[in-house]
Amino acid sequence: MRAARAAGREVFGYNRSVEGVAAARSEGFDATTEISEALTRAAQADALIVLAVPMPAVPAMLAHIRASAPNCPLTDVTSIKKPVLDEVIAAGLQARFVGGHPMTGTAHSGWSAGHARLFNGAPWVISVDDHVDPAVWSMVMALALDCGAMVVPARSDEHDAAAAAISHLPHLLAEALALTAADVPLAFALAAGSFRDATRVAGSPPDLVRAMCEGNSEHLVPAIDRVIGLLGRARDALARNDSLAELIDAGHAARTRYDSFPRTEIVTVVIGAESWREELAAAGRAGGVIRSALPSLDSRR
Repeated sequence: MRAARAAGREVFGYNRSVEGVAAARSEGFDATTEISEALTRAAQADALIVLAVPMPAVPAMLAHIRASAPNCPLTDVTSIKKPVLDEVIAAGLQARFVGGHPMTGTAHSGWSAGHARLFNGAPWVISVDDHVDPAVWSMVMALALDCGAMVVPARSDEHDAAAAAISHLPHLLAEALALTAADVPLAFALAAGSFRDATRVAGSPPDLVRAMCEGNSEHLVPAIDRVIGLLGRARDALARNDSLAELIDAGHAARTRYDSFPRTEIVTVVIGAESWREELAAAGRAGGVIRSALPSLDSRR
């Protein structure tokens, strides 16, 4: 709401939290605790609905949308994409749905944790699954760009595999590191930057962390197996010959590749043209991003 309004958009919203709505209203935002009121208004305006709830709440929210605003364009900002898409399909709302996930945030939650610049320069994944409507996709792209993000097109299943490695697994590693340090009496007294940075996301609300990690078990379990294997080999090498060279050298090389990973701008794809979804998915996979709105087939006629 903050970022969209700062971009000049009309925004209104629902939240079940009385305190959250009161805080939003105190800053001049149009918010309500009445979901039927918000959705009826959305239906009348044919507004783009942004679903911003944890995965366990998605089915109930979709039921409300189906009852009150089934024809509105719909997106979401949930941290897993295929399970959300499955629920959208089950609710019969896929025709106007395009999944999304801004890769940004803090370790805190609630109205006070946000700010209008939260998305500046952040990757905002927008799904290019086979069903997506080009007009709705353009709407979601425009919203993300207006909020200051760069758009990364991706298929839902590929997003979830990547998110397991770069978002969900780091949450589990942060929890494990915090627990390990808690067992060492002097550890918290000595802890400084590397511990603080490595455990930052362990400060996130546990229910939210569980929701996103458990909802992506299909991809998170193999990622856990991978890191257990790496640590197991490192542990054996350390015990056998006092060496951690294999893990540390390979990890350093991988981090260096990340530092130089290309962010080429996608400029040639026309939304709605033949194979546009496949072209965008391939470009996103290669590191391509959208920094300014792409043309659509309708706009070029």
